[in-house]
Amino acid sequence: MLVLGAIALVIGGVWSLQGAGVLPGSFMTGDSTWLVIGLVLVVVGLVLLVLGLRRRAPRP
Repeated sequence: MLVLGAIALVIGGVWSLQGAGVLPGSFMTGDSTWLVIGLVLVVVGLVLLVLGLRRRAPRP
């Protein structure tokens, strides 16, 4: 779950930056649809990371 969360976070970040027009060089550059998709993927990645970390933490 940690690996999937990290991958989703990175890909979502790249897509968000491309959608915002900050990271040029793709058909996604400047398209607000990719900004929204990227932000959703960032949130999914963060949730997966948190769940993965909580799952691995030892319980008292």
